Amino acid sequence: MQTNLVRAVLVAAALALPTTPVHAQKDIPAKESAPDVPDAIAVPSGFEPVLFVHASGSQIYTCAAGTDGKFAWTLKAPEADLKDRKDKVIGQHSAGPSWTLKDGSQVTGKAAAHVDSLDSESVPWLLVDVTTNSGKGALANVTKIQRVHTHGGMPPDYGCDASHKGDETNSKYTADYYFFAPAK
Repeated sequence: MQTNLVRAVLVAAALALPTTPVHAQKDIPAKESAPDVPDAIAVPSGFEPVLFVHASGSQIYTCAAGTDGKFAWTLKAPEADLKDRKDKVIGQHSAGPSWTLKDGSQVTGKAAAHVDSLDSESVPWLLVDVTTNSGKGALANVTKIQRVHTHGGMPPDYGCDASHKGDETNSKYTADYYFFAPAK
């Protein structure tokens, strides 16, 4: 009788053990969660976040005359490293705007909506519609991007006039980018 009880306890304990070896479980990436954002830049239902990166770099501005003839700093391009959650550089953010990963995948996009950053001296939070995809990596199926948690990146409010036409300035910034693909 006691042998059957011990056997039953051992079987129950074995059934409670995970079927994936513990060393393999730590290599499984956690599923991304969408950030909490204002409705104006929320990703519509039917999409899921597939990648998170933290960008660190510069927003590059050029001094140019607007259609009204007034001079102002105009965004030329971002230039930033893209890092994963372990702070490893996995790609670049550049003109287009485009996001290129070391796995060979790339997307370009166009801003679809924005809201002011919580920090008034930082670039806005964005919802970006992807216009082109290339490569077979992590960005292959991405169709939406959110830029959130921005810090810095605004152009200076001085130094751009006719005598500085064509001048460039870099403004340091950081931001988090979430990449979304259609839900499976």
